[in-house]
Amino acid sequence: MTAHDVAHYFVSLVDEEAGDSISNLKLQKLLYYAQGFHLAIYEKPLFPERIKAWMHGPVVPQVWHEYKDFGSNSIPVVKVNLADYPEETRELLDEVYDVYGQFTASKLRDMTHQEPPWRDTPQPEEITQDKMMRFFKTLVIEDDVQQTAAQHG
Repeated sequence: MTAHDVAHYFVSLVDEEAGDSISNLKLQKLLYYAQGFHLAIYEKPLFPERIKAWMHGPVVPQVWHEYKDFGSNSIPVVKVNLADYPEETRELLDEVYDVYGQFTASKLRDMTHQEPPWRDTPQPEEITQDKMMRFFKTLVIEDDVQQTAAQHG
């Protein structure tokens, strides 16, 4: 699985009829949370691409470049073949989207700016998987991402 696969999955979850949308900034934060929780729960990365500490928070540069032409506008919804995603992965991505997808891009940026993986990494260096795993393990309570949202209000 690549970060692009995960990004496409998140974009496929957007319910435009309900007024939902996803910008590149928001997508970057969802990738960060998905990678972080996957590292904490399974102790291995969800995708191999590195996450960098950029001014507006964690970013997967390869995915950012794929969607940069949209600026802060919504990325068009794409359809994915769910069979390409293992059930375990879909469950984690669905939960991350349910919890964090409700927040605006700027709220997600602000949340990541308060968290040690981004805060303690000089820009534009890599936020290491080890740093992410240590932090996200403190958030995982019985593998339940939901409880983390309560901490962010």
